[in-house]
Amino acid sequence: MASGMIVDTTLVIPRSTTTTVDEHAAETLVLDNRMPVLKNGDWTFLSHDEVVELRKRDGGDDTAVATAHETTTVNTKTTLHKADTTTTTTAKPETTTGTTKGSGTTTTKTTKTASASPLPSFFDSSLASNFSTDSACPAFINAFLTNPTFKKCYPFSLLLQGSRSFFNAEKSLVSITQVLDATCAANATFCTTYLSQLATNLTDSANCGADYKLGNSIVVQAYLGMIAYQPLYAASCLTDPDTGAYCYANAITNLTTTANVYFYYLPLNNTLPTSGSEPSCNWCLQQTMGVFWSSSADRKRPIANTYLSAANQVDTICGPSFVNDTLPVAITSGAMSSLRQGLSLHWLAPSIFLSMAAHFILF
Repeated sequence: MASGMIVDTTLVIPRSTTTTVDEHAAETLVLDNRMPVLKNGDWTFLSHDEVVELRKRDGGDDTAVATAHETTTVNTKTTLHKADTTTTTTAKPETTTGTTKGSGTTTTKTTKTASASPLPSFFDSSLASNFSTDSACPAFINAFLTNPTFKKCYPFSLLLQGSRSFFNAEKSLVSITQVLDATCAANATFCTTYLSQLATNLTDSANCGADYKLGNSIVVQAYLGMIAYQPLYAASCLTDPDTGAYCYANAITNLTTTANVYFYYLPLNNTLPTSGSEPSCNWCLQQTMGVFWSSSADRKRPIANTYLSAANQVDTICGPSFVNDTLPVAITSGAMSSLRQGLSLHWLAPSIFLSMAAHFILF
């Protein structure tokens, strides 16, 4: 509190003066706002005006004045280093008591301990999707969603589709940064292998194979998210060197230039919309496309189907050679196949595009 400002203060004083506090047993008292002043070796209580006058007579010496302890409730703040942003988080207060030495006054000190917001859940808005008769798929999906290994990987690629809580988290730079902190903390090398094997198990006939062939949206989205884990992990964890903020966090919270968000759906077998706002030709876009270019060397990944058209659009807007508009030399990977059993996934693109459009309309 600034010097010279005196306000009525309410103290919460426990019925007992012991260190064990009953949080429900409390009375409300009005604090005497007079200030204790040491003058000529004796303590006396003076009003604010009397203190001001006394200081004038004593030449402005503040050392003789000792004010009573003020009781305040402080919001605990958490600084997100990567987003260079400070936010106030909710906290549960913990109350303790103590005696102020020299005054004989018992005061109550209130502190708060910060608690993290719940992270978004996977498929929390669409698991009621229709499955084939007697399908083992729902049980398989629920099993891997609750598996500790899957939770440890916390794949960003599976949050992009079918998560209402992730949609809500995207509305705040702070909350989406918390999500990206969690997903980027995973061991990408281990999780790439784990999710690749999980994709194979997902499409097995004993699990979700029949529903995958029928084009069940949940199964297809899960499969695409699993095989797109590596490029989307690398892209979503990029941080702007100028601000330290995640590139994806900047893109999703920028309401004036929304087109940069669409690029993160390329590894999920979606092409860019042919019309709409133009992307920002910045470092983040260039590096994100560089990640996808490298990933397209595996021709069995969906990004190999969508990269070239996106690169041509970017170079048309941002200038020739802003990104590489050719595919890298092909490599093979027997662990994944984006078009298993001859199923074309391009039918899914319009539905995901409409979902993204709805996001920006409702944002």
